Amino acid sequence: MRKLLDAAAIEFGENGFHEASITGITRRAGTALGSFYTYFDSKDEIFRALVDDLSGKVKQAAREALRDPLPALETEQAALAAFLRFAREHKEIYRIIDESEFVDPASFRIHYESTARRIRERLAEGTRKGELREGLGEAHAWAIMGMNVFLGLRYAVWSNEGTPESLAELANSILREGIAARNGTARDGDGD
Repeated sequence: MRKLLDAAAIEFGENGFHEASITGITRRAGTALGSFYTYFDSKDEIFRALVDDLSGKVKQAAREALRDPLPALETEQAALAAFLRFAREHKEIYRIIDESEFVDPASFRIHYESTARRIRERLAEGTRKGELREGLGEAHAWAIMGMNVFLGLRYAVWSNEGTPESLAELANSILREGIAARNGTARDGDGD
C-alpha cells in the first residue's frame, strides 16, 4: 500500500486529480492493476487516503522536530521549520491539499482543522506555562497556520529561497514582537 500512496502522490501532484489515472499510479508504483484494487476501490478512495496520509506526514514531521521540550515560541519556530523542510521535499502536497477542497471537501476541512487544533493546543500549553499571554484561542491558531501555509507556498513550492530555519525565525519574530512600530519609529508611506 505504501508504494501505491507514494506513487499516487507523484501522479496527483504532477497531473492533478482529474488527469491522474489508476494505471498511472500502478505504473509509477511498479505494481499490477489488480494490486491497486486489493487496497482501494477507486481513484477517489486513494485520493482521500493520500490526503490523510500527507496530513499524517506533516504531523509527524512537526512531532519529530518537537521531541525535546522547547519554550512556546521556539516550539512554533521548530514546527514551522519542519513543515517548510517537508514542503520542500514534497511540493505536491500543496496541489493535492488544494484539490481536495473540491474532490473531497471533508478531507480538506479535516486537514486544516486538525492542524489548527494542534497549534491551538501548543498555544494553550504555552499559556499554561506562563510563556504566552492569556486569551489566545482558535483564531490565533488559524492565523499562525495561515502564515505558515503561505510561507510554505512562497518559499518551499515557488522557490527555495532562504533556509527553513531563517524563514521560521522571521515568522517567529512576528509572533514575538508583532509588527507595530515602537517608540514612534513608524513612517508614513512605507510598505505596500
